[in-house]
Amino acid sequence: MFTSNPFAELSASIPPAVMQTYVVIMIVLVAAGTLFDIVHKGSAKYFFDNWRKSKSKGPRQVGGGELVSLAVKTGLVDVLASGEFCNARRRVAHLLTMYGFVIYVVTTAIMVFGYPTPATPTPAILPQLWWIGGAMICVGGYWFWFFIRVDVAAEGGSPFRLMRADLFILSLLVSVTLGLIWAYLQARGNSGATAVFGLYVIATTVLFGSVPWSKFAHMFFKPAAAFEKRISEANGTVENLPTLTRDDPAQRERHSMELLRDAPMDMGLGIKREPPRHY
Repeated sequence: MFTSNPFAELSASIPPAVMQTYVVIMIVLVAAGTLFDIVHKGSAKYFFDNWRKSKSKGPRQVGGGELVSLAVKTGLVDVLASGEFCNARRRVAHLLTMYGFVIYVVTTAIMVFGYPTPATPTPAILPQLWWIGGAMICVGGYWFWFFIRVDVAAEGGSPFRLMRADLFILSLLVSVTLGLIWAYLQARGNSGATAVFGLYVIATTVLFGSVPWSKFAHMFFKPAAAFEKRISEANGTVENLPTLTRDDPAQRERHSMELLRDAPMDMGLGIKREPPRHY
């Protein structure tokens, strides 16, 4: 089961061209949705306006070599290591979901386009990585949903409370969970595989088609925002925010505790405040 390409087996009932067309449509939906989101929210305009202000108002200029260094640091710390998260649990959950999603999507595309039928045997490593990527998404995503979310972990809210901001993570979890269940049922020759596959397609379409209304597009412009933030810190503008060393978790933790220490312990609710553990 873990070494079998589920999409190649599906070719017996659905032509590979149909599967490939569907994947292309999903890619187009993501690209179009991201562009719409950026234009609608003015993210690109905001980013470039801030960039120009930082360059013109900063007390010091950032040279080309330093820009390259900041870009590399942004890629390694903010993107690859999710350095924006101070909380270790949230960072691990985010990394599991992020890398699982990359592995899952890339292996899906390779199997659909490169090995669409049993006539072209799929290397065993690809289905194995597909399963591993899906499992990583489920572990990181469900961990976040039930134990780390702000309203659940810090505010004691119900994990079943839904809002529009949850559209991305929920559609991702439903899509991947159904995909893994479908692959399992298909490998077992279960008659319910067809129905689960239909639900899998619906959930996947919601995931990639809802980009303008979900947080999906954040993964594309958050690195740019993190890079701009590093430049503003380097040239001294920092957008009037307190200057903290972004790569020193201990300093950021001390700053959080200082804010907590200075705040009233009783906020009028008759309860003690607890240290923040959700960001």
